[in-house]
Amino acid sequence: MSDNQASLTAGGKTIEMPVNSGTIGPDVIDIRKLYAQTGMFTYDPGFTSTASCDSAITYIDGDEGVLLHRGYPIGQLAEHSSFMEVSYLLLNGELPSAAELADFSRTITRHTMLHEQLATFYRGFRRDAHPMAIMCGVVGALSAFYHDSTDIADPVHRKISSHRLIAKMPTIAAMAYKYSVGQPFVYPDNKLSYTGNFLKMTFGVPAEEYEVIPEVEKAMDRIFTLHADHEQNASTSTVRLAGSSGANPFACIAAGIACLWGPAHGGANEAALNMLKEIGTPDRIQHYIDRAKDKNDPFRLMGFGHRVYKNYDPRATVMQSTVREVFAALNVQDPLFETALRLEEIALSDPYFAEKKLFPNVDFYSGIILSAIGFPTTMFTVLFALARTVGWVAQWNEMISDPGQKIGRPRQLYTGPTARDYVPVSER
Repeated sequence: MSDNQASLTAGGKTIEMPVNSGTIGPDVIDIRKLYAQTGMFTYDPGFTSTASCDSAITYIDGDEGVLLHRGYPIGQLAEHSSFMEVSYLLLNGELPSAAELADFSRTITRHTMLHEQLATFYRGFRRDAHPMAIMCGVVGALSAFYHDSTDIADPVHRKISSHRLIAKMPTIAAMAYKYSVGQPFVYPDNKLSYTGNFLKMTFGVPAEEYEVIPEVEKAMDRIFTLHADHEQNASTSTVRLAGSSGANPFACIAAGIACLWGPAHGGANEAALNMLKEIGTPDRIQHYIDRAKDKNDPFRLMGFGHRVYKNYDPRATVMQSTVREVFAALNVQDPLFETALRLEEIALSDPYFAEKKLFPNVDFYSGIILSAIGFPTTMFTVLFALARTVGWVAQWNEMISDPGQKIGRPRQLYTGPTARDYVPVSER
C-alpha cells in the first residue's frame, strides 16, 4: 500500500482519496468512500478502468506481453511444467515438491469419476445439444450430488469441492462429447495422467485399446496450462460475483461456464478456425490480407491481436512449436493447416500487422491444434472451460478467504423516466 493521495474536485468540493500500490503494475485510486463524500458514483462501462478486488494469483502486462502465475512467467510454466503442477501452484501459491505434486495428482485422480446417476442426467438432453449447454447443466447439478462439500465457510469443504471440480471437469467434458456423437461413455483410467485420461475418455471406445500419443498429450497439457487463468476476465469476474453472494462453488463455476460460452470470450479459437476455412487455400491468403487492411471492409483476421496484449501474446510463443510437433506426430496433410502456417508467416513479416500489433494469439494456434487432434469446433469452448476451472476455483477460494470481500453490487447511471403517477388502463 502507498501513502500517496489523489485529489478530486466535484460539485465545488475537493476530496482526498488513497492511492494503493500492488507489488507490480499500475497504482489504483481507492474510491470506496467516493459516494459518501460526494454523492456521486464513477461511470465505467465494462469496468475496464476499475479494480474489483486485490489478487495474488495472476498478473498481466498487456503492453509488454507479460503473463505471470504467482510470479512465474507463463512461457516457463508451459515449457517445463505440467497442468497438474500449475494447478497446484494456482491453488496454493507455490510450486509443489515432488511429494506434494504426487499427492495432489493422486487426490485429483481419485475424484475423476462422476456419480452414476449423472449418466441418466445426460440422457435428458437432446443428442444435438451443444456440449457447452450440457456442461452448464451438469456442473450446476453437481451440488445436488455432492452436497457434503458445499459449506463455503468450512476450509475443508472448500478444498474438497475444489479438487472435485478440477478432477471431474475432464469427465464431464468427455461425456458431453460422447453423448453428442452417440458413443458409450468411457470411464476414467487411473493409470493415465490427467490429460491422457481425458483423451482416452474422449476418443477411446470400449471395443479396442486406446493408445495415448505422447505429442498429442503434451500439446493438450500445454493448452490446458495456457488457459488455466487469465486474471479478472469476464468469466472469472462472473465466478467472483456469483461467489460474493455465498453461492455454492458448483453454482459459481456453472455461472463462469455460461459467461465463457459467449463468442466474445471463449469462442475466439473457433472463430479463427472458421476464418481459415473461409480462406481455404494458401493462394487465397493475400486477398484476405488486403481485405484486412481495407478500412472499408468489415473483414478482420481472427486469431490476431488481443484486447489485453498490445504486444506478442506470451502464450502464443509456446504454441508455435507445438503446432508443428502435433502436425508431425499425426502426419497432418490438410490444406487448412498449410494455410494457417502460411498466413502466420505472411502476417509476421508484414509491416502493417507489426505496426497495428496484430500478432497471432493463443486462439489462432489452439484452434488449429484442437482441430488436428480431432475435436469438433463445438468442443473448443468446452476445453477452454475445462482448463479455466482451476483458475476459477483459485480465484473463488481467494475471494471467499478475503475478510474484506462484499457482495458485488455495481451502480448505474439511470436514464429512464422520473417519478410519475400510475394511470388506470381505462384512462390511457
